Amino acid sequence: MAERRSKPKGADKATPATPATRATPQQPVRGEKVGVYVCHCGGNISDVVDVDRVATEASQLEGVAVARHIMFMCSDEGQKAIVDDIEALGLDRVVVAACTPKLHEATFRRALQRGGMNPYLFLPANIREQASWAHPHSPKAATEKAIALVRAAVAKAEMLEPLDKVRVAAVHRSLVIGGGVAGLRAALDLARQGVGVTLIEKSPFLGGRSVQLHTVFPTEDPARPLVHRLIDEVKAERNVSILTNTEVVALTGYVGDFTITLRTTPRGVSRDLRKSAEAIAACPVKVANEFNDGIDERKAIYQPYPGSEPDLPAIDWATCTRCGDCLTAAGAGIDLNAEPVETRIEAGAIVVATGFDHYQPRPGEYGYAASPRVVTLPQVHRMLDPEGPTGGRLEIDGRVPRSVAFIHCVGSRQIEGVDEPGPAGKLHEYCSRVCCTATLQAANELRKKYPDTAVYDLYRDIRTYGRDQEPYYVDSSKKGVVFMRFANEDRPKVEVVEGANYPLKVTVTDTLTFGAEIEVPVDLVILSVGVQPRDISEFIDMTHAPVGADGFLLEVHPKLRPVESAIPGLLLAGTVQAPMDITESTSAASAAAAKVTALLASDHVEMEPFVAKVDPSRCDGCGLCLDACHYAGAIALQDVEIEEGVVEKRAYVNPVACKGCGACVPSCPVSALDVASWEIDQYKAMIDAITAQPLIAGAR
Repeated sequence: MAERRSKPKGADKATPATPATRATPQQPVRGEKVGVYVCHCGGNISDVVDVDRVATEASQLEGVAVARHIMFMCSDEGQKAIVDDIEALGLDRVVVAACTPKLHEATFRRALQRGGMNPYLFLPANIREQASWAHPHSPKAATEKAIALVRAAVAKAEMLEPLDKVRVAAVHRSLVIGGGVAGLRAALDLARQGVGVTLIEKSPFLGGRSVQLHTVFPTEDPARPLVHRLIDEVKAERNVSILTNTEVVALTGYVGDFTITLRTTPRGVSRDLRKSAEAIAACPVKVANEFNDGIDERKAIYQPYPGSEPDLPAIDWATCTRCGDCLTAAGAGIDLNAEPVETRIEAGAIVVATGFDHYQPRPGEYGYAASPRVVTLPQVHRMLDPEGPTGGRLEIDGRVPRSVAFIHCVGSRQIEGVDEPGPAGKLHEYCSRVCCTATLQAANELRKKYPDTAVYDLYRDIRTYGRDQEPYYVDSSKKGVVFMRFANEDRPKVEVVEGANYPLKVTVTDTLTFGAEIEVPVDLVILSVGVQPRDISEFIDMTHAPVGADGFLLEVHPKLRPVESAIPGLLLAGTVQAPMDITESTSAASAAAAKVTALLASDHVEMEPFVAKVDPSRCDGCGLCLDACHYAGAIALQDVEIEEGVVEKRAYVNPVACKGCGACVPSCPVSALDVASWEIDQYKAMIDAITAQPLIAGAR
């Protein structure tokens, strides 16, 4: 029952403090001197909206002390006007009618602070996106709508109350999830800034997908030494604790004070193992080798490549039969009876660097699975690696292919009605970005290694988007790669031709030759598969981290807050957020580490105060709000002395755990709950202000 729920974690750490005994709500003080400032936005607003009229109408509203229109409110001039009016006129509320608050809400709050006002007595009115841009061909309607939006903002601003940021004691340690290049870079940067790091990797080995590459573009440096150099630097940091075979199984808390439960699966192998080759050879189990993208097989006890990190085999418990043959062959260093171990750690912030997966073509897509001669680009990269499963040789049935066709955008830029949705029912409508350069890199290597092999490149659009990557396209042309461009709706067809000189036939309608239908006989078709989000649904359920329409974790703002999740204290690094190359992934990881460093630089973390609040004089302790709340520990019931000697249950909101979603507000049958600065009475005042004067036709 609701009454049995305990006081949430952090209630004693957070400020403002828990409700005092026999507390009664303070009566709000209405604003009496509102300043209204209308922005031209360099013409973005004033070319459509009559900003002079908007300011004039605002000046006539009750409680408005001053109304101005300025070319750029976000400029030094605009901010100075606000500060000067606060000091000269004694303004107690400020409304800025300008662009989306996502861009400059923080800017104007800081201006209020410089003028000596509480920053939360500012309110934005978005008359750019909601008026001028929404009605570019109806200036009169856009102006009327802008006036209505300003009226509503003034009505709400008058009811705003001063707020203080919520403060919580910070744990000076971070958790980095993912042991690929992004996670390693973030851990290294954090450690060098003096922040303790627990780095976890779900698989038994560090390095992620980068160690599957032979070389990296555009430098063509060997990939594995670069990654291992980064690993060695991380291992050398005393502030970093590395746990492989480890994943998050539970997560509670909030920015500054997360509690995370980790489950570490036993490796099954210790440093006492001296005969690893003999142990691996003795294992009777064979499964597809994911490190080589299924080209060959591995054993249930395995090591992906010599010198991996850790440089020690691991047991795949999902396929191991525990027959004991490996232990018999090795004699020591293998434990087949070890059990998973759970540990609990605390962290002030979390960096998510869980990486990506390659798109898996469905059976029949461009002939995939219909012929072993249709392979993916990652498989070809493994074949061309001198340390790969074929020793760097690209051979089919024991001979070098005479003719090869690459097909771009497999699993990327999918189109409704043309492509089939994946298992989740969604199309991959985004561009995977790295595929074009990776394809051209492989095409160049094939032409260099096998000059007698004809190479065809079939694409819809092609872009080597990164710095110093354009030469791959130029070199491909010079090396004799033949390019053919197909239309979005007219994809190439791959057919298996039994008994013919060439086992595959690719038919493409080439727009470069004015729509000529061309048949290309080939020995091998290589599908340039895209990047897709890794399945971290369990972690998303734990954290409520927002996910974009493309399935990747979503940042707050692509320009202003590019590595921050909407969940405070949850930072994004690398391809968990979007398709990126190694350079971009490590740059994003460094940015995330910088954010964490700044966040944990002081003893306390400050958070926005837009959280739920309880009117204890109305609350009857029914507990329905606890059932409506989506965030663990955000609401609890506690004993409150109603009158002398009378103690009853009342709801308490932990301002640190609350996210201000407002789900609890409609659940309360006695209207005892509200969200600070988003209160029901404020909404009513806005509606009354808008409906006080009907909008003209067309201003919707």
